[in-house]
Amino acid sequence: MIVVTRLNGAQFGVNPDLLQRVDSAPDTILTLIDGTKYIVRESMAEVIARVNEHRAHLLARAQEIQADPTPAVELVRDAPETGSDPADDEDRTPLADPVPLRPRSR
Repeated sequence: MIVVTRLNGAQFGVNPDLLQRVDSAPDTILTLIDGTKYIVRESMAEVIARVNEHRAHLLARAQEIQADPTPAVELVRDAPETGSDPADDEDRTPLADPVPLRPRSR
């Protein structure tokens, strides 16, 4: 998201991927791909610079992740060995037969 300012001073975020066009006539008008229009205080050059900065940040973050793909949290726990305790095997048996998602054709 990039943060821009309405003419009344209120700030809001815009997803730059949804921007279709930025006009300057003389106010800066952001037109989204769904046709929604916002008039903002920032100049066209400022909006374009924020979009470019946002995209550069995303690319830099993607390169960081690619360089060190080690997850920050443990995503999957190691499964305990089967057969070590018979009580564990009982917990893994299904409670009922699986129900098919579609009726079987006859």
